[in-house]
Parts: sequence; C-alpha cells; structure tokens
Amino acid sequence: MLKPLGDRVIVETQKEEEKTVGGIVLADNAKKKPQTGTVVSVGDGRTLDNGQKVAPVVKKGDKVMFDKYAGTEVEDNDNSYLVLHEKDIVAIVE
Repeated sequence: MLKPLGDRVIVETQKEEEKTVGGIVLADNAKKKPQTGTVVSVGDGRTLDNGQKVAPVVKKGDKVMFDKYAGTEVEDNDNSYLVLHEKDIVAIVE
C-alpha cells in the first residue's frame, strides 16, 4: 500500500458508469473524470516555514470532493487511486 508524505492524501476514486441511462456505451475519452472518492491514507501534514506541523483535516474513510484535474492517478490491484495535496480537496461529503 502507498503511504503519502507531507500534506498528500490518497483517495480511491469512484468508478464512472460504462453506460448512460439510455444504455449507450461510452468511450473512455467521453467519460467524465471522477471528482469524488474515499480517503484511504493521509500524510503527516504540512510543515510551515517555522517548522511547525499542521495536521490534516481529512481522515481515512472520509468521502471527499476534489478539483477536477487535481492529483496524480495511480493503479494498484485493479483499483484506481489519486494522490493529491490536501489543498485540492474542496469538500467532505457527509
């Protein structure tokens, strides 16, 4: 498993549907990039210039919404993950 460093967060992205409501199969380039996912791992937090650590706001298990083109996509055991900075998370979905 991946362990994020600093203020990075690993999110398991939600898979997009292969078909539309009308049953049309979508090509890979026509699918929207997911913008929600579940936090699977969180780094130690951001370090300020004075050396003080700022603890992350999100925690493992939180469902989050993030910027559309944020982060780096990685695959592991047929699961899609996104490694992103905590600042790219725009909301926790309750």
